[in-house]
Amino acid sequence: MSRHHETEIKLEARNPPALRRRLRELRFRAVQARHFESNAVFDFPDHRLWKAHRLLRLRLAGGQWTLTLKAAPDCSHPYKVRRETDIGIKEGSLLPEVLETLGLREAFRYEKYRTVYARGVGSRKAEGPTLVYDETPIGDYLELEGPRRWIDQVARELGYARKDYITASYGSLYRQRCQARGIEPGNMVFPTRKS
Repeated sequence: MSRHHETEIKLEARNPPALRRRLRELRFRAVQARHFESNAVFDFPDHRLWKAHRLLRLRLAGGQWTLTLKAAPDCSHPYKVRRETDIGIKEGSLLPEVLETLGLREAFRYEKYRTVYARGVGSRKAEGPTLVYDETPIGDYLELEGPRRWIDQVARELGYARKDYITASYGSLYRQRCQARGIEPGNMVFPTRKS
């Protein structure tokens, strides 16, 4: 189990090939190869967790299950700051039944392909600030998590300004996209999985 406060932002990857080149120029290297993630968000029928800006998520990535509870974010615009608790679950496939017995239900499912980067030639694992590259059904995004000064510096080096910072969740971004297109939201999943 790990508990920590996360400070993060998202940035839309407007030109993925150029962005990947820039990451290499800035000495970011993949420390966790591109992998598929399936995420299920659970809530009560009255949506009390969503209304309180809390999140209970079950993630399957690389054969590992993780249950995450995210507290309501601190409104420290332009960053999202909140307490996060992660628990590794050995028998994660059984957890939805447990949660449903407690009155929760799967409220939203989303998928992505994630690559985790760290800076420096000798980087072998992501310790400290991290940069992740997410490929989602609604587009590609970077997530920068670390101290505010580090976030600002890396964002600037990548050609972004504070006005580009996104603090919305993938669920919120997906709902906004559906609303703009006049589509009824469902789950944010790939029509067919990419390799």
